[in-house]
Amino acid sequence: MFIGEYSHNLDEKGRLAIPKKFRKELAKGAVITRGLDDCLFLYTNKEWEILAKKLANLPFSQANVRAFARLMLAGAMECALDKQGRFVVPEYLRNYAGFKKEIIVAGLYNRLELWHVGAWKQYTKQTESTKNDIAEELGELGI
Repeated sequence: MFIGEYSHNLDEKGRLAIPKKFRKELAKGAVITRGLDDCLFLYTNKEWEILAKKLANLPFSQANVRAFARLMLAGAMECALDKQGRFVVPEYLRNYAGFKKEIIVAGLYNRLELWHVGAWKQYTKQTESTKNDIAEELGELGI
């Protein structure tokens, strides 16, 4: 399970160190892809297979299904951690997420989200300002 929020820096080669507590789960390989809200998603191979199968089984005759599958699947790249717990974030994904140097690594149970620090601050500020409305809507779903 991935939880928590961590600040890390990209190095000059585009490598990002993963927080130590998450490395064991990612040691067998991972997949990084475009995420929602202009961040990147990082999945273990196991979680990626679950998601990819779900996407593959959606009705591709629907334009939104095709668009979402393309976003997630065509943008994906397998990655492996080196001995220091780092991996290279592909340039096209760094550009997509607007990465410069400081990156927020956020654990969201079955995936990690990687955010440009400015985008993360803006997103969390906005979300925190509407937290009561969000909670009310989720309450209707039984959460």
